[in-house]
Amino acid sequence: MSIILITDDNPHNLYLARFLLEEDNHTVIEAHNGLEAVEISSNTPVDLILMDIQMPIMDGLQATRTIKERESSQMIVALTGKAMSRERDEILKSGCDGYIEKPIDPRSFPEEVRRWLTNKEYT
Repeated sequence: MSIILITDDNPHNLYLARFLLEEDNHTVIEAHNGLEAVEISSNTPVDLILMDIQMPIMDGLQATRTIKERESSQMIVALTGKAMSRERDEILKSGCDGYIEKPIDPRSFPEEVRRWLTNKEYT
């Protein structure tokens, strides 16, 4: 069982991701913006952070940079609808280890998360 921090300002995305991850026997912690993710990850060890990119207060790119400055080995995967190559480059340059495209696909999401948790190259 892994501990996963999912950061998203959309309650529907949080609900779906939590449901799918808990069905796959993971413990889920939620953050509603990047600042919350930074604060939670500084106090709670997590195996994986799933990070939305566009959020209020602090976006996912800044949150990722902040977390990686403190803990460079922390696995962070962007959850994003931004699939264009320029945007993907920006996501990876921020320190994200990769990305999962939104909308969340209930059929493939648990497997994608499992791949990241086993540290396989997956971009």
